[in-house]
Amino acid sequence: MTAHALSSTMAAILWLLAPAPAASQSLPDGAGRDLVEATCSGCHRPSLIERSKGYSRDGWRELILTMIDLEGTGELETIAAYLATHFPEGDDRAPSLVAGDHEIRFTEWVAPTPGQRSRDPVEAPDGNIWWAGQWADLAGRLDPVTGDMEEFALPEGAKPHTVTADTQGNIWYTGNGNATMGRLDPATGEVTVYPMPDPVATDDADGVVWFTLQRANMIGRLDPASGDIDLATAPVANSRPYGIKLDANGVPWVAANGSNRLYRVDRESMEITQFELPDAATSVRRLAFAGDGTIWYVNSSRGRLGNLDPTTGEAREWDSPSGHGSHPYAIAVIDGIVWYNESGQRPDALVRFDPATEMFQSWAIPSGDVHAGIVRHMRPTRDGNLLIHQSSTNRIILVEIEPR
Repeated sequence: MTAHALSSTMAAILWLLAPAPAASQSLPDGAGRDLVEATCSGCHRPSLIERSKGYSRDGWRELILTMIDLEGTGELETIAAYLATHFPEGDDRAPSLVAGDHEIRFTEWVAPTPGQRSRDPVEAPDGNIWWAGQWADLAGRLDPVTGDMEEFALPEGAKPHTVTADTQGNIWYTGNGNATMGRLDPATGEVTVYPMPDPVATDDADGVVWFTLQRANMIGRLDPASGDIDLATAPVANSRPYGIKLDANGVPWVAANGSNRLYRVDRESMEITQFELPDAATSVRRLAFAGDGTIWYVNSSRGRLGNLDPTTGEAREWDSPSGHGSHPYAIAVIDGIVWYNESGQRPDALVRFDPATEMFQSWAIPSGDVHAGIVRHMRPTRDGNLLIHQSSTNRIILVEIEPR
């Protein structure tokens, strides 16, 4: 594996998963409530329903079928009717879309296994697209030419948070649920597991894999040849290292989800240098590099897009079109243009920002006929397009960008 191979390296946020939560008592009374609680709480808290924007009966039915196969059952109709009655459609979280002159095209593929929460698609050297099926312990492969998909089983409980590909075609994943990192050989389906040395803990260069440990407040590196793992603790407590990428020189940079900081990590000593951002209330999910050496980041907690010049330490921020609660999440830079999503909106919006003109343009991201998506990561393709996903509806999406 080389530095170039993992230049869009993955962010590993590892924590021990809690058991399935008890059913909520806060859902409204009505016919079907007990069935909703029993069905939904097997995978997630019913409070996620309460925070939903809401759908029509047909919309709820479509969304349910992306999570669990109840096709043709009375349970599906009972659940859909209850949810449509008590959580109807609304527009309180609709994005503030900005019109513009640029055109893009979305192509969607639906991952085969319902409820897997497909996420973090990445283009492999052979042109195939890989994704992580986090809730189903799998990694998936898509041929974007034919649309053919194949899913590969990972160790039970791995809960892969993301995937990335090396130059040999191996697929690396982060075991978010069992404190591991793993390497999948697509030719054989064989998985090599690398346990983390810290049970609370769990991408790169020259054969080394870099990762982050959000709850343990650490940044790590793994040498697959020896199995050696080195960890460094972030200098600010509870800063929750999250997104990690390598710059043009192969140096790891990390976004702090719990602090107003970006971290730079020395490849040899693992010494961490911190860059403080202007607003103390800032939390940064992910970052991306511009050709001029500056770093673009999403100020998720404040609803802003930011840019840091690491040579001067100066940072500048712009309000995202949908405002303070828009919660920008994923980010990429393609041909000098910044792309990111507003994950706090329904549907979440894909936003284009031109640093030269400081102009925004945005589009609603499709997710079938419902708006339950949320992009957690985005990555450029080799031909200058963009890979995103809608994890709530198991969709992998290619964004074709009109050439400038």
